[in-house]
Amino acid sequence: MDRKVYTVGKDPVPGKLTLGAGESFFATFVVEEGVSADVTMEVDLVGEGASLDLAGVYRCSADERVAFHLNVRHLCGGCTSRQLFKGIVGGRSRVVFDGLIHVAPDAQKTEAYQENHSILLSGEAQVQTSPQLEIYADDVVCSHGATIGSLSEDELFYMRSRGIPEAEARQMQIQSFLSPVLGRLG
Repeated sequence: MDRKVYTVGKDPVPGKLTLGAGESFFATFVVEEGVSADVTMEVDLVGEGASLDLAGVYRCSADERVAFHLNVRHLCGGCTSRQLFKGIVGGRSRVVFDGLIHVAPDAQKTEAYQENHSILLSGEAQVQTSPQLEIYADDVVCSHGATIGSLSEDELFYMRSRGIPEAEARQMQIQSFLSPVLGRLG
């Protein structure tokens, strides 16, 4: 499987993909600190056994504007898609995640998962997340979810009680939170 990493703002991001029978696409999007970007992508899974695996990581600390608009259409049966997007949002930054998984009536045996998780580091940071499912088939396994939260004060207290300075403890929490996506970068 070809694994691609797109540094958003530097690398051109594919806007539209069509995956036929047995084809796969595995990509990770990286939005670096200080970059504002709009990532729009449409993927049609049109052949049995097509597979899509997308992930993204974003780190916003000032006044960045980052948006992900993802539309994944399962148009035939026996296909899989996975999406995992995680980020840290601080300052006056704003992040939008708008994702849709569409499962057509003939797309039986579809497996599709979509997740977006963000941590807010300031009271002025904003995240708007909207994962969506449109399912018109009966025999599918699909899920979507989103969380927006803050760093755990209990974890920070525990690490600080073990002699870890607060700034380092915060960085450790952030690194741990982002690790499922960062681990894809090699």
